[in-house]
Amino acid sequence: MSRPYRSGFAALIGRPNVGKSTLLNRLAGEKLAIVSPKPQTTRNRILGVVTLPEGQVAFVDTPGVHQARGRLNRTMVGVALHALSEVDLVLFLVEPSQAKAAQPEIGPGNQLILDKLRSTGKPAVLVINKIDSIAKPLLLPLIERYRHEAPFAEVVPVSALTGDGVDRLLEAVLALLPEAPAMFDADMLTDQAEKTLVAEYVREQLLRHTQKEVPYSAAVVVDAFDETERVPRGGPAGKGGLAGLVHIDATIYVERESQKAIVIGKRGQMLKAIGTDARKAVERLLGTHVYLALRVQVEPDWTQRADGLRKLGYGE
Repeated sequence: MSRPYRSGFAALIGRPNVGKSTLLNRLAGEKLAIVSPKPQTTRNRILGVVTLPEGQVAFVDTPGVHQARGRLNRTMVGVALHALSEVDLVLFLVEPSQAKAAQPEIGPGNQLILDKLRSTGKPAVLVINKIDSIAKPLLLPLIERYRHEAPFAEVVPVSALTGDGVDRLLEAVLALLPEAPAMFDADMLTDQAEKTLVAEYVREQLLRHTQKEVPYSAAVVVDAFDETERVPRGGPAGKGGLAGLVHIDATIYVERESQKAIVIGKRGQMLKAIGTDARKAVERLLGTHVYLALRVQVEPDWTQRADGLRKLGYGE
């Protein structure tokens, strides 16, 4: 007798830098979310669809939950917590501490998530990520601490970086979803438009190349996406195995003139490096040659203004 087909939405939630985006990319088998060692990289919800013979899971990646200061950060935390009310299942990601403590500390961010989980009553899986970085005996006190706080349906240790435990996590998620037909076409991976992914790939390189205050005050908007010269995948390949050409114009917005100077760099070298690396990533994404033109513009204090957030795609 065949098992029933299951499908549903599962939210990935946790503190900044706990590895939610890395796990989403690992589960989907594609780079759907940008990754950076800098906290608060993810700013919006990102959908990644995994379709298997026995079921379909729509994973929802969310911004990291933290004690938010400033309008942009409050918006990001609001997006994450709101996602809990819209899904069938919650994957609560935590990471182990290197400290040997009888009672591992939960912290205010994780406590906020636990409180929200209790209030929504949604089934939840505790996902302990980054197990490749810790001795296994340190996991048990952490598991016991969190099991005392909430009735998790499953506890699954994983390494999103290496893939260890990810298959088991996917099995556990499918088993907890309702019996239902597939929600999306089998070949769908994400609801993110190509323009949105391009903007995120540019922002990823901005995060990689700049330091200090710039990443948290920067946003990227694609102004033009001209694919009139694009050749469909599988068409005749040219140089580098790519065919056709897409012209993209994008603007990097920052809050101050000093930040603009940093992004442009001496003789434009920083902006050139950001553009070169972003173009390579976008070409892999689109499967075509890309002409990427970047400019930098100051939008004063946009992270603190409601109209600034709306203008740059983070509307409340």
